[in-house]
Amino acid sequence: MQRHEEWESERTQLLGRRISELGLAIRGTRVELLTQRLHDELAAHDVAFRPPVYLSDQWGCPDGSPIIGVPFYLADDRLERIEAEHAGAIESDDEAMRYLRHEAGHAVNYAFRLHERADFNTIFGDYARPYREHYAADPLSRAHVRHILGWYAQKHPDEDFAETFAVWMTPGLDWRSEYAGWSALDKLEWVDTVMREVATQVPDIPELTDDDLPVESMHWTVAEHYESDEELRVGDARQFDGDLRRIFARNADAPAGEAAHDFLARHEGELVARLSYWAGVGPAAVRSLIRALGQRASSLELRVAGLDAATLMELTAFGTAVLLHWRYTRVVDAPPHTTDQ
Repeated sequence: MQRHEEWESERTQLLGRRISELGLAIRGTRVELLTQRLHDELAAHDVAFRPPVYLSDQWGCPDGSPIIGVPFYLADDRLERIEAEHAGAIESDDEAMRYLRHEAGHAVNYAFRLHERADFNTIFGDYARPYREHYAADPLSRAHVRHILGWYAQKHPDEDFAETFAVWMTPGLDWRSEYAGWSALDKLEWVDTVMREVATQVPDIPELTDDDLPVESMHWTVAEHYESDEELRVGDARQFDGDLRRIFARNADAPAGEAAHDFLARHEGELVARLSYWAGVGPAAVRSLIRALGQRASSLELRVAGLDAATLMELTAFGTAVLLHWRYTRVVDAPPHTTDQ
């Protein structure tokens, strides 16, 4: 096993290197296995199209292009470790396949220009609608499938189709029973019909360009890649004092308890993973919230009074509420070059 000091030295070196100079490739990596699994699932549905997969900065399809970008860190164990330290966790194979099926939906939409069909807009909505990074969602809606978290199908008609396609494609899922009585079933039936129409067609695939952000064009360092994540600007964190006093105890009431600041620091990675998952926001936003809470907890001299698991549950519920409100009450345009999860 690699010693901590050795890893820290290697980690520092990797963070300082340009991503384009790392020599990353799909062949022989986990990404190759996941891509083969995706292509096998398409074959099982008698779909001839095989969307090309390439390494990029994140999951996504370049807008309008039937090619799938996969996060570069999935092609290297060391980079996966750095990602896990930053985000609290990395995608399991099952999670990665959920994303791949979703992106395959985008690729199919673009390859066959399904969004130009009048019936696409009738069933999924106006494809020309502005694409917003932050969006309001109805968690009780039965008009949309549930595939990846965040009620993502409600983000835009393009995402609605991609999510519906992913559910349609999921192996072993009886989607007709799963969505019986939901209006989303009409969308699944539409996808099933249309995919039978285009199943044997093999569309032309455009060549990658620098605008598609293949790793060869990512001329910034690994450290700079993570610096670009959007943070939550907390401002005056005293606004959370009342919440922190409900979750933790005063020093006088739990003198033997762990300091709340230390508890938050010790569980930061786990909380980043949990809150990113449930709130559907980036790790940097979650981490900035947790550290602001830790600073206030230290100033208030709060301590842990209950079981660790119960405290983590309360923090997860509270943090999710804060982050969802921040996410859904802000209107931010998505980057123009890509649709992504």
